[in-house]
Amino acid sequence: MPATILIVDDEKHTREGLELALEEDYDVYLAENPTEAFNLLDAEKFDVVLTDLKMAGKSGMTVIDRAIQMPYHPVCIMMTAYGTVDLAVEAMKRGAHDFLTKPVNLEKLEILISRALHSRKTQEENVALHQRLDKKYSFDGIIGESGTLASVLERVKLVAPATTTVLLEGETGTGKELIAQALHQNSNRIRNPFVAVHCAALPANLLESELFGHEKGAFTGASEKRIGRFESAHSGTLFLDEIGEIDASTQVKLLRFLETKTFERVGSIKPVQVDVRLVCATNRDLKALSLKGEFREDLYYRLDVVKISLPPLRHRMDDIPLLIEHFLTRFAEENELPEVTLTPKAMSALQAYRWPGNIRELRNFCENLVVLKQGGEVNEYDMDPRFLHPEKPEGIDSDTDTPMYTPPSGILSKEENEKRLLRNALVQTHGNRTQAAQLLGISRRTLHRKVLKWPELDTR
Repeated sequence: MPATILIVDDEKHTREGLELALEEDYDVYLAENPTEAFNLLDAEKFDVVLTDLKMAGKSGMTVIDRAIQMPYHPVCIMMTAYGTVDLAVEAMKRGAHDFLTKPVNLEKLEILISRALHSRKTQEENVALHQRLDKKYSFDGIIGESGTLASVLERVKLVAPATTTVLLEGETGTGKELIAQALHQNSNRIRNPFVAVHCAALPANLLESELFGHEKGAFTGASEKRIGRFESAHSGTLFLDEIGEIDASTQVKLLRFLETKTFERVGSIKPVQVDVRLVCATNRDLKALSLKGEFREDLYYRLDVVKISLPPLRHRMDDIPLLIEHFLTRFAEENELPEVTLTPKAMSALQAYRWPGNIRELRNFCENLVVLKQGGEVNEYDMDPRFLHPEKPEGIDSDTDTPMYTPPSGILSKEENEKRLLRNALVQTHGNRTQAAQLLGISRRTLHRKVLKWPELDTR
């Protein structure tokens, strides 16, 4: 659909000449004076308004004033034979996108209109993006009505406006980053950066540089100065996921930042001060780690100012139908496929399942269902057999609800036995590959290769 342009000019030959030049590419409307322009602005939605400055009666400035007040306000371009710097500045102050002197250079006009439309599209996309972000990360965008989730969101609501450091605890896949986003989106830092760092994904020798930056020549390969994530998050929020995985050296620098709000880049002794709100997340017991000497006790207490514990999905069973409906609809729309529906028995089976991978596992299940079934009704026998027999997983202690590592039993192939060993270790350690590898007595690299070979083992 072509863009719509309103031309306002009291000179007949100018109006019609511009119409002739533009009508092939645009839907053009004409107005002889500001009053006619006001009527058209009330009746139609215009993308661009091209108005003369000097007209009998009201000035073209009044057209700009009226246009920018419209809910769907167009981009305005001023035309005048009295082109002065003062008039150009005034037109811009009143909201004009650009300024053009008469006689109008048609080639330049085409360029201005093209740029104006591009600018308008960019602005609309930015507004739409902020609206989507606000919806996605506001409290309303978090799916669920259970009491356990409600208590979490109430705590988030209380904490979000503050600058306090927040520690998010919970199993892998419970939505810790989503809650961190909600804290940011509901704070006064909403229009400033939200920077996320997954600490376990970075080797210890790179994590310090990634967080705090480095100077040129600080180490082999440091060919130029680099700004770290703390500086990138200035005036915003820095989210450190899997904080329990950081090494001792980085823990010391993080503690110093929490105490002084300053740090030094790697290879420098000059302090850098930033305003950053810190939100950390872990699927490990930091207090227990600190008692073992595996995590600094003083850092733990600096992080544990406000703690928010996220419930596993098995403690939010009433939310499962809502989450499934949400994800089935979302993935059907994203893949342009018909929606899948579940029979009551299928839904009951899914509610009885323990979901060891939490929301991440449920989301992947829904995407798989949408892509493979491509519409229609799904009953309990159409799903993976694991949903039909929701027994307590191996190694779950009934009192503590904590996975306990037990070797698999039964006559299985060598490959199946190896899979079960790996799976049990990953379940016990809540998906922490470093701990699982230590438990099994293998290297983390070996475990990573196995998970790549058998993706079904990935509990994250």
